[in-house]
Amino acid sequence: MLQEQTIDLNDERLSLIGKALSSDIRIRILRLLGKEPLNVNEIAERLDIPASSSAMHVKVLEESGLITTSLKPATRGSMKICCRQLDLLHISLDPPVEETQKSEVISMPIGSFVDYQVTPTCGIVSNAGHIDEEDEPRVFYNPKRSEAKLLWFGSGYVEYRFPNASLQNVRLKSMELSAELCSETVDYNLDCPSDITLWVNGLDAGTWTCPSDFGGRRGKLNPDWWPNKNSQYGKLKTWRFTRNGTYLNGAKVSPRPLEDYALADSPYISVRIGIKEDAPNIGGVNIFGDSFGDYPQNLELKLFY
Repeated sequence: MLQEQTIDLNDERLSLIGKALSSDIRIRILRLLGKEPLNVNEIAERLDIPASSSAMHVKVLEESGLITTSLKPATRGSMKICCRQLDLLHISLDPPVEETQKSEVISMPIGSFVDYQVTPTCGIVSNAGHIDEEDEPRVFYNPKRSEAKLLWFGSGYVEYRFPNASLQNVRLKSMELSAELCSETVDYNLDCPSDITLWVNGLDAGTWTCPSDFGGRRGKLNPDWWPNKNSQYGKLKTWRFTRNGTYLNGAKVSPRPLEDYALADSPYISVRIGIKEDAPNIGGVNIFGDSFGDYPQNLELKLFY
């Protein structure tokens, strides 16, 4: 599937992309990765450059979002596998539409789910420690779940309901939903693909195949008591809903337009995160709150009028 993305002059990644494309070596790396994923040492060998230089160039490309990396077990520790993220990149020189729009941001604590169906491994933790026992789905209705900063489950879903009162008298032009997510297994596993799906008002809004239950380094925000052997961080994924379709981190995942989700019709906007029963990769979900993982945010819904 062709992966394409459009960015505008207000996008903070624009300067990073410009830096990434300013080097002939980094352009050559992008050409190599267009054919197949490679690790850092393989890139160094193909370009006849030191491994340290290869790692530096990979870091610049990763920061720009042009490539993604994942750690895979190797004979000695782990190795970083590099994959090109995009086939087409469009840069709009026109001011983004949102500059003339009003917007609203709704932050939803990850423990504020209203419905769930989960299987072990599963659990909920706050900043202070575990909320009830692990691997017992019934504890997901513990009243202290509102204090959750990290929750996980092996299969199933959790559902949140966002307010939509502000949509009754305005014209919605687009919406975004972002969350820090990763796969889930016992401890952590760098080779644990999981097909994580988002549903909005009961409609499939696209699936992200997460490659790993990320660990091997501590999450930037994790409290000191959280063990190193456990899941540590996720990737920040953003679904965007427009009149032209539904997008996941800039790539179109569905032709379904914003209007199909009927966001103003019900008393709330239903958001489910989970795993389809027939998913090819049932590898669980970790959902990170604002003081676990790498990103200081809860589930975040943005409405653009």
